[in-house]
Amino acid sequence: MFDGAKDQTALVRMDGLHKSFGPVRVLQGLDIEMKRGDRVVVIGPSGGGKSTLLRVLMGLENINAGSISFGGQPYISVKDGKTVIDPKVRRSIGMVFQHYTLFPHLSVLQNLILAPCKVNGESASGAKERARALLTRFGLGAKADAYPNQLSGGQKQRVAIARALMLDPKLMLFDEVTSALDPELVAEVEQVMLELAAQDMPMVIVTHDMWFARNIASRVIFCAGGVVVEDGPPEQVLGSPIHERTREFINRVFHIRT
Repeated sequence: MFDGAKDQTALVRMDGLHKSFGPVRVLQGLDIEMKRGDRVVVIGPSGGGKSTLLRVLMGLENINAGSISFGGQPYISVKDGKTVIDPKVRRSIGMVFQHYTLFPHLSVLQNLILAPCKVNGESASGAKERARALLTRFGLGAKADAYPNQLSGGQKQRVAIARALMLDPKLMLFDEVTSALDPELVAEVEQVMLELAAQDMPMVIVTHDMWFARNIASRVIFCAGGVVVEDGPPEQVLGSPIHERTREFINRVFHIRT
């Protein structure tokens, strides 16, 4: 497995990322550097490139130009017009999506052990032991043999987080993981993420929940038009933004929530 422990500076470095879908330019020379232990919350208007950024970082979308390094090692680049991705580095990144993406025909336990056994060649007994420990930690020990359609939305999302952690990621990506949940279920998912943050798990989180952003972020990045408009600690970006574009967005979002 990829090990970037030797590098003590940047965990992720994104340089000049460009991504287009046909004539629509979504990322336009985006630059971000992320240190170990950073919990980066990305906010911004719809269509501003937030989710595309996560999918690019996960290696799910090609890029048109630019590069990404991870732990000081090349990860994603463009050569001869084609995106080149190091699969070993990609396996060091876990991602949780808005709509769970659990396999409906597999039990909770089977969902968790599938990748460790298939990708890493781990024994089923060892994977099951780790999976049960994670489920217990997330308050889901009694759900190991249940199927996704027997779970609440909050339970499904906690299972999805546990599944991503089964591959021992060095970085976790969360794409609007609470936006499809009923309000009373949001807190249980956010609590799991806050626990991971307390253990210094590096994260990149896309969310519209400004309260959660303020409570979990070590940095907030405001993206609009495919570029970083503002980047700073949450109290600055959310409380006293420097740029007018950021102020307009923050004022609108908080007005809508109130």
